[in-house]
Amino acid sequence: MTKKTVVVTGIGAITPLAATAPETWEALLAGKSGISRIEDERYADLEIPVEFAGQARRFLTDQLTRPEAKRLDPSSQLSLVAAREAWADAGIDAESVVPERLIVDWATGIGGVNTLLDAWDTLREKGPRRVLPMTVPMLMANGPAAAIEMEFGARGGARTYLSACASSTESLAEAYRHVADGDADIVIAGGAEAALHPLPLAAFASMQALSRRNDSPETASRPYDVTRDGFVLGDGAAALILESKEHAEARGAKIYAEVAGSGITSDAFHITAPDPEGSAAARAVITALEHAGAAREDVVHVNAHATSTPVGDVAEYHAMRRVFGDHLDAIVVSATKASTGHLLGGAGAIEAVFTVMALHERLAPPTINLTQQDPEIVMDVATAPRELPAGDLVAVSNSFGFGGHNAVVAFRTA
Repeated sequence: MTKKTVVVTGIGAITPLAATAPETWEALLAGKSGISRIEDERYADLEIPVEFAGQARRFLTDQLTRPEAKRLDPSSQLSLVAAREAWADAGIDAESVVPERLIVDWATGIGGVNTLLDAWDTLREKGPRRVLPMTVPMLMANGPAAAIEMEFGARGGARTYLSACASSTESLAEAYRHVADGDADIVIAGGAEAALHPLPLAAFASMQALSRRNDSPETASRPYDVTRDGFVLGDGAAALILESKEHAEARGAKIYAEVAGSGITSDAFHITAPDPEGSAAARAVITALEHAGAAREDVVHVNAHATSTPVGDVAEYHAMRRVFGDHLDAIVVSATKASTGHLLGGAGAIEAVFTVMALHERLAPPTINLTQQDPEIVMDVATAPRELPAGDLVAVSNSFGFGGHNAVVAFRTA
């Protein structure tokens, strides 16, 4: 069966940088940081050693109705806002959509943790009668996908992918396959995370995973720098509208980029640590390029997973060197978690948006806070916006998650 060409026709995002995808992209190119000190009474007197994060929820105030704000977990709230923006950006006439040909492929790494923990506090402090009847629908990990599915009347399926920090890249990989295989005309794909709560923050801090630069939050996320000391927890969401090229062209849609291929592998190595050899991560990149019909030498840009952890950044470098060899020296690498923090299950989606925009505008975004590059990581990392060449370009976006989950999506200029 001939595979259909898959394209991106709409994008949406709500991130620690800004409330929309265009504003987020503009802030990213300007070298801004979305990391700030947490000002929330829930954290008072808990003595959590990390006092900052990437906070997207402050942008939600005017974007939801009161019932939506009360009946949806923050992960679903962020998801719905991003999906609405992407749908509007794609310019889709709802009346022309065949509901059975519309699919939602969504992701989260943790799900409705705020609802779960708040409900537990309510139960202990006020008793079972005060636990909200909507608690279970709100805390379900598939809550965001369900909210999007009902919003747009998607009857082709609504799936949820949970693979830690690789989750939303997996959702995009599956969305690509659903369109390429002819199962759908349109897929709303992406992911979200809203895990900013004292317990997850304390737990990540306990495992020594987070940066502790409380005196300088905006510079705490510093991928590839010799002084990096951990990732920065963030919340947010991003959505992409994937569509068959023939369907997009028939309705006169603008096209940002082509989704050319994907690769998913697993390390089978350790629950939190990456395989230092990077062999399975490398195979995910290779598989994505094979699906895309692209040579390794065709790749001009990589949006790296690059969480700013001492071990993880090096492991990813080894994986990329394994894939690209000497050609890696000619690839412009961006590590955008330096600006957004780590959105966990939503990270791959926003980084896919950045990769799509990099190809669309032929401009690789900067990696901020990189002042002294680790000599063990020999790559061309953009520290200012970098022009990409003319011609047919290929770029990849990497995501690697706890559990050894590896997911990569390859994009091509439209």
